[in-house]
Amino acid sequence: MKLQKVAVVSKVGSKDSERAAKDVAKKFLAKNSTVYTISPIEVEGAIEIEDLSELKKIELDLVITLGGDGTTLRVFRNLQNETPILTINVGGNRGILAEITIEEIDDAINAILKDNFFLDKRIRVVASCGGVEFPPALNEIYISRVNLTKTAQIEIKFQNDTVTQKMDGVIIATPSGSTGHSFSLGGPILHESLNVLIITPVAPVYRLASIVVPDEKIEIICSHDCNIAMDAQVIKTAGYEEPIIIKKYNKPAVFVRLKKRGLRQMSKLGF
Repeated sequence: MKLQKVAVVSKVGSKDSERAAKDVAKKFLAKNSTVYTISPIEVEGAIEIEDLSELKKIELDLVITLGGDGTTLRVFRNLQNETPILTINVGGNRGILAEITIEEIDDAINAILKDNFFLDKRIRVVASCGGVEFPPALNEIYISRVNLTKTAQIEIKFQNDTVTQKMDGVIIATPSGSTGHSFSLGGPILHESLNVLIITPVAPVYRLASIVVPDEKIEIICSHDCNIAMDAQVIKTAGYEEPIIIKKYNKPAVFVRLKKRGLRQMSKLGF
């Protein structure tokens, strides 16, 4: 892999992550890469940009994230193309999406320069409402009622079938997000390579299990105004009985992986 243009992104507000980001930026500068850092990270010789969204304007060869899974999710949402990310766990709680620790960075750079890696492509999902498409999510989209004093009636439409039941909300998760909120509600853990989606009801009045479906269009209609949360980081709204369309995003998230791990997600959870 060519490393002509590399961006280094740290966890917001983490001094440990910021220090690590400066060290990593210097390592790539020593390899004659053009390095971009995000404010407040300043490194002599690097190009500092003010906001993560500016990465969309740059054709990057690689992005390095230093933090937890939240940092990785935030970066993917701000990449326009299939730019690969090398994820380094620095201060993350579980680091399920992480590939290495900071102590392994030198070996990782050498492996990438020698093409001793592979690209792990993961499906993402995107919601739209009223003709407006929202930012894509790698883990899940969570639709929840705004009015907490009354249970909503939610219609879930898939292919030619409709399920209607009173519940607090519904999660549409990807295999990458199967270890997150969907799992905490009893959903299955799926291998990341699968091209499927998980529909997980949230607090249904009558027991309604999660279901794994092909990665096709899902339509949600809620009897209340509702919130639409992407990866628990971006929240949009939909009005009463306004259809919400969820589908596979047209571009995957791409991870740089240094070795195969068949049960990566289960092992990261401590199984």
